[in-house]
Amino acid sequence: MQLKLIPDSLHLPFLKFRFISFIASGLLILLSAVMFFGPGLNKGIDFEGGIMIEIKLDEPPVLSDMRSSLGSLGLGQVSLQTFGASDDILIRVQRQEGGNEAQKIAVDAVKAQLAADYGDDISYRRIEFVGPTVSAELVQTAIEAVLVAVIAILIYIWLRFEWHYSVGAIAALVHDVILTIGMFTITGIEFNLASVAAILTIVGYSINDTVVVYDRIRENFRRYKKMEVKDLLDLSINETLSRTVITSLTTLLALVALFIFGGEVIRGFATAMIFGVIVGTYSSIFVAAPILLQIGLTHHNEEEDGFKPSTDDAIDSEQ
Repeated sequence: MQLKLIPDSLHLPFLKFRFISFIASGLLILLSAVMFFGPGLNKGIDFEGGIMIEIKLDEPPVLSDMRSSLGSLGLGQVSLQTFGASDDILIRVQRQEGGNEAQKIAVDAVKAQLAADYGDDISYRRIEFVGPTVSAELVQTAIEAVLVAVIAILIYIWLRFEWHYSVGAIAALVHDVILTIGMFTITGIEFNLASVAAILTIVGYSINDTVVVYDRIRENFRRYKKMEVKDLLDLSINETLSRTVITSLTTLLALVALFIFGGEVIRGFATAMIFGVIVGTYSSIFVAAPILLQIGLTHHNEEEDGFKPSTDDAIDSEQ
């Protein structure tokens, strides 16, 4: 038995609500900008700099207990991560105010607390200080990565479709990225390199959804040459709605499982992805497609559209 979440006969007038969705998106973008330039992001050690201590214990520790113990030292943000083996722990401590002496005092405090909790049989494999210069380089690299991804997508959509679609896709992508960053500023979730990876993944997911809708719009432009553009866009969104909803739901199921069972280290990434999938689905329906109507996408002749005559032309003459 085939599962159908969306009936084939469903025809929702999405374009009728386009101005409401534009206003809602505009307000959310404004709120995100205010929060970004106001309170700002809760930057992690990756961007603020800090201390990295790699240790190996005799037995795997309970990370929540270790996090609580080190967090009570009053050194600011302390994050833990296992890698390779469950008894190999990477401890990252927020950069302390002051010079190298302040960092050394913080390292000594961490060592003393670990000795009190786990004894003296701890192997310190690496102790490093990530300075502000390295952090600034990471910020620049992260911004460049997002910009390169957006520009590459712009070129791809422009070559595959035409400039209207490229503008619509980039508007939807910028919308998704800004709202995701706004989510970080409002919730105070730590923004680190994993957050950048989440944003890049959201960009890829969102453009995939948008291209599916755009493909159907282009196909319908070929099939229904006399249909009003507004009705044609509505038809295309409705025809791809089932695929869009089911894809988003299955992706969300995996992400919710990751959020619940993935642990504290990956919870920020999972939260950003869950938010991004919801926003990306919304933007592909209420931003990417409606904006085509606002920027003047209309019917062209076959040469301008780049379509070759086909047997489907018989259908057009009947519309």
